[in-house]
Amino acid sequence: MPLARRAADQAGGDMAPYRATRLIDRWNALSLATQFLLAGGLFSLSAMIVVGISVTSQIEAAVTRNSASATALYVDSVIAPLLPDMRRSEMLDESVAHALDETLGQGALGTRLESFKLWRRDGTILYSTNKDLVGKRFPLSDNLRAAFAGDIVAELDKHYDDQAERDSGLHLLEIYNPMLQPWSGEVVAVLEFDEIATDFEKDLRQALVRTWFDVAAVTAVFFLGLSVIVFRGSRTIRSQSRSLKQRIAELSVLVAQNRMLRLRVQRASQRATALNERYLRRIGADLHDGPAQLVALAALGIDSPVLADPATPAAARARELQVVKANLDDAMREIRNVSKGLMLPHVENAELTEILELAVRAHEERTGVKVMLSMTGGHTPLSPAAKICIFRFIQEGLNNGFRHAGGAGQSVGKHFDGERVCIEVSDTGPGFDPKIIHPERLGLIGLRERVESLGGQFGVTSSQNGTVVKMVLNIVEIGQA
Repeated sequence: MPLARRAADQAGGDMAPYRATRLIDRWNALSLATQFLLAGGLFSLSAMIVVGISVTSQIEAAVTRNSASATALYVDSVIAPLLPDMRRSEMLDESVAHALDETLGQGALGTRLESFKLWRRDGTILYSTNKDLVGKRFPLSDNLRAAFAGDIVAELDKHYDDQAERDSGLHLLEIYNPMLQPWSGEVVAVLEFDEIATDFEKDLRQALVRTWFDVAAVTAVFFLGLSVIVFRGSRTIRSQSRSLKQRIAELSVLVAQNRMLRLRVQRASQRATALNERYLRRIGADLHDGPAQLVALAALGIDSPVLADPATPAAARARELQVVKANLDDAMREIRNVSKGLMLPHVENAELTEILELAVRAHEERTGVKVMLSMTGGHTPLSPAAKICIFRFIQEGLNNGFRHAGGAGQSVGKHFDGERVCIEVSDTGPGFDPKIIHPERLGLIGLRERVESLGGQFGVTSSQNGTVVKMVLNIVEIGQA
């Protein structure tokens, strides 16, 4: 059972952050005006209660104190002449007690006072309307101590000292009035009397109700005024929010258009790259089949026995030179008319894995260096420009590694990273500083331009442990070209 309770407590503890997060999310989902109504209303209500309690407490204390002071002054003016010198008299004479009974039992005091006590400083009751208490001694209460210190103390509907007061059911104002020695001002006794405060309590309740009403009215007016301001601000915010959303939508359209333009530029760059490759192929074919053959014929003519033999007649020599000149003129004409580029048709129609194998095999046959090839991932359709770019990248990367690192530890790798194809060419040579590109390494600059023209990424990492050249192409973008 303890384990089950512990698991339940742990589950409840784990749910607490989730519930708090949900409450925060629900709160944030509310409008500013709604948040203000809830939070501001709660705050205003709390402030109204605090201010109301404070103000009504002060009003009750002030009214009670003033009423008690007026009653005490009246009672003191009536009772004081009947009392003897309290510094010299320890007890009251029967005549004094009889006079007090008559005074307190009739007239205004008889209808106004519910009970009356006369206290001596040591806690002895010298006189009381309840005769059972006369002559008894009690510990001084806090109110009595304050009265003997010279303060008038008043409490409304507090605890009652006897059952008669408790059973009366009346609202009483308990007053402690210090009796002062006329010539010295010393407190010699304390008058404790309970004034019937039914009318006083009614008037006080009405005053408190009016005070609460005034506080509530002021709070409501203040809150309504703030609500008007907040609602106007909220409408302004909503209007600006709608305008901002509209502008964001327009900006999104512009971004989409910009992306389309970028793709068009990228496709144009890809087509330009492919076109350049075709031009290179044509140039190579024309140079091999045309000007190269003519120059070879001219070279053979120059090395012919007709020109080499000094005994050859001038006419024959002139005819031979004319043939050589004609071949050279034809070669020059062919060179001027070259308009076709080099191309790799077998690369354009090959799969990506075949392209890597062709590039690696050609490099191995040409240099005799073994290249490690690693490939992961399946077949992916690529544009001709991307295939040519990858082939040229591997070709130039392996050539650079062979020239500058002696072909040490050369390898080619291919893998896919989401919608991107990554090609790496590496070696274990001495490396170099990628920040310093020497003239003999212009091939790296060409590779960077070729890769970035297709919207790809090009990078070189080199250290004393070797060099890694890497290219990354987006499959989706280059597949749409």
